[in-house]
Amino acid sequence: MNKPVTLDIEAIMKQLPHRYPFLLVDRVLECIPGERITALKNVTFNEPYFQGHFPHRPVMPGVIVIEALAQAAGILAFRTVGVFPDEKTRFFFVAIDRARFRKPVEPGDQIILKATLARALKGIWKFRALAEVGGVEVASAEIMLAPEAKESAKKGAAQ
Repeated sequence: MNKPVTLDIEAIMKQLPHRYPFLLVDRVLECIPGERITALKNVTFNEPYFQGHFPHRPVMPGVIVIEALAQAAGILAFRTVGVFPDEKTRFFFVAIDRARFRKPVEPGDQIILKATLARALKGIWKFRALAEVGGVEVASAEIMLAPEAKESAKKGAAQ
């Protein structure tokens, strides 16, 4: 069994290529490589999208909640294979299925992001992901990630 790890923001920034304003994971509460991750995102009124979504009632866009889940899943993928992202090694968000939005996320909320590795087959990683606020589900989805394939892209272009 893999030992659970926690990550602060500095460790997360080493594990993900994202930066402000698009780094959407503030802390990893528990990560068991090859199995699951639990992370959190603190939602503040200062988030850039709240200015226009919506001025009279700020609501975090659902696609941003899904992106936060994908970033948590990306951390799990990187921790599972034991690598850090660089110009040759990145995971890309390649598919989303069964996305559901149950409740709005508002400034002041703390989203708990959970992702479980469902399978890794032929370079495609599939995760079951769930976002909760105060123990209540706000969103869920099946997310697929794949490593960047620069070498295969170059070979295809040369033929």
